[in-house]
Amino acid sequence: MKIAILHDTVAAADAPDAQDTMVQVEAVAQALKALGHKVAHLPCTLNLAALQATLRRGKIDGVFNLVESINGQGRLIHLPLFCLDAMGMSYSGARAESMLLTSNKILAKQGMAAAGISTPAWVGPWPGTAATPASASSPRGTWIIKSVWEHASIGLGPHSLVEDATPEAVFPLLASRAGRLGGVCFAERFVAGREFNLSLLAGPAGPEVLPPAEIVFEGFSDDMPRIVDYRAKWDAAAFAYHHTPRRFDFGAADVDILKRLKALAMQCWDHFSLRGYARVDFRVDDAGRLWVLEVNANPCLAPDAGFAAALERAGVSYRAAIERIVADGLTPHGSDASGRQTLRPAGAPPMRKKDAPALTGAADRTAGKPGRHGRSRRPSYRNHQEELLWASMH
Repeated sequence: MKIAILHDTVAAADAPDAQDTMVQVEAVAQALKALGHKVAHLPCTLNLAALQATLRRGKIDGVFNLVESINGQGRLIHLPLFCLDAMGMSYSGARAESMLLTSNKILAKQGMAAAGISTPAWVGPWPGTAATPASASSPRGTWIIKSVWEHASIGLGPHSLVEDATPEAVFPLLASRAGRLGGVCFAERFVAGREFNLSLLAGPAGPEVLPPAEIVFEGFSDDMPRIVDYRAKWDAAAFAYHHTPRRFDFGAADVDILKRLKALAMQCWDHFSLRGYARVDFRVDDAGRLWVLEVNANPCLAPDAGFAAALERAGVSYRAAIERIVADGLTPHGSDASGRQTLRPAGAPPMRKKDAPALTGAADRTAGKPGRHGRSRRPSYRNHQEELLWASMH
């Protein structure tokens, strides 16, 4: 297959969390090439019409989606997926609707609450109104202020915790915090206790829950909040960066908790109709109650990230995982999963004449054909995306 890896546009001056995108791109590209696929790199911008034209003109069979934001805005994460759906292009991972419903943490919490999945009470969002069904009966306590849209612990730190506050008292604080949290934020009841991450991977027999990982807060003093904040993830000079390892080994006392964590992670997968791969983040309080913090429909695929660590623990190679993600979402042009001939990616509507890409001249007709010295002739580009796509494939 000819697969385009769609990813954020990253600049040299961007923050570490943004730079990590290209680490994922290179790792996924290597795995795809090893599996025999032809790979192109395609940065995603708000010019979605150009994106569609580039994919059609490049005769791309499917997209491996690694988009986490557009123009630095996490709230736009789902837009390219709706764009791909509109053109009948197959892609990896969660569908557009699932990405929208999980990336917006308020929508995700509302969905979980409606399904009977325990998630901490919340206040907000801001901008918005203070009254929310989940927070109406919440007593005074500790809250953590988080971004609605941004992930990777962006904006999180010790300052994010608000202690001994009622929902009515914490809501006015959101306005002053929103600017550092992507413009939209909310407060969530802080659950003191243990933190677990459960990764899930699609497979021939359905999704597989990978070995649970617990975050260990080593050497944290009583006045240090036990959270995996931005510095813990991205600042190599920070104490928390070196003292929040994950562990996969558990004793007999944790057997019941691990069993319930796996069942609840699978319930989240089913409830949000996830595909390919995902991660569910939990807190377990002192009474042993499970609380789902977030459902991540596109967790980091960098080789040093938690998902890869869970794969290694499960005995699944990185290449095999990418193969399973591709198998769960992508089908080549010209055939469906059974090998029957088709005109479009499997599941797409029949192509109408007006949907077919138009040729603009001789350069289009000769694009990709051998030129002098055996090199491919370079086409005339409609946009910068097409130039990048061509360059990455030749």
